[in-house]
Amino acid sequence: MTGTNPDAPATVSFELFPPKTEASEAALVRAVDQLAGAEPDYFSVTYGAGGSTRDRTARVVDMVGARTGRPVAQHLTCVGASRDEIDRLAEGLHDKGISRIVALRGDLPEGQSLAPDGYGDAAELVAGLRRVADFDISVAAYPEVHPEAASAQADLDHLKRKLDAGAARAITQYAFDTDEVLRFVDRARAAGITAPIVPGIMPVTNFAGIKRFSAMCGASVPDWLARMFDGLDDAPETRAMVATSVATEQCRLLLDAGLSEFHFYTLNRPEVSLAVCRALGLTPEITAESAA
Repeated sequence: MTGTNPDAPATVSFELFPPKTEASEAALVRAVDQLAGAEPDYFSVTYGAGGSTRDRTARVVDMVGARTGRPVAQHLTCVGASRDEIDRLAEGLHDKGISRIVALRGDLPEGQSLAPDGYGDAAELVAGLRRVADFDISVAAYPEVHPEAASAQADLDHLKRKLDAGAARAITQYAFDTDEVLRFVDRARAAGITAPIVPGIMPVTNFAGIKRFSAMCGASVPDWLARMFDGLDDAPETRAMVATSVATEQCRLLLDAGLSEFHFYTLNRPEVSLAVCRALGLTPEITAESAA
């Protein structure tokens, strides 16, 4: 059995990203209020390439915590900052009462490299954060292998380094092929990784956008998924129904395998994530806004 308890109830967390405009900021506030109705374990807020959204990320973290009362995890990356800068930022988060962090190396903007006096990778970052405070740290895992990894085994070895450095759990990159996720978890367990592995779930709100993003991050888009969304570009209601069905089926297969924690990449859109939560037995109130 891949997981440990196939009868465990589902629990969820929601990932958000900092908005770029006032209009999208207002939309995010509405989305947060709606998503809070599913009583997630926590929210997380992403960090732009090279720390480019640092201030906006901090504002969103504060807003989400104040509006929902739920824990909020802030993403931190190695890129574009020295060890001292990251340590001071982590100290500030701890002083504000933020105890959860998603620790990532981060994407390197074109022409930029890691700072020579910075953390060299996510494992070093985790160890550094643990020296600052007793943070609850999540790290990334890649069922289909990180695009820059030398091999699947090297990628798994690096994940183990991150967890051995003090991370509490791994959150996977989304993978639409559920068997890929289950095989990855089995390989991780065989390699001696005992920490929770939380599947990342990507509701398909925009198929063309998902194809572009997947090409950049190394996630495959199966032909069967493309066929399901073919011709739905101008049919948002049908597209949302299909997206809900796909994500719900994946979560149910993972639940059957004993994996009960799910991390939703919401893309700041609550509708499909809330519908999936309801299908999984979580019953958030579906308001007029979230049903629109």
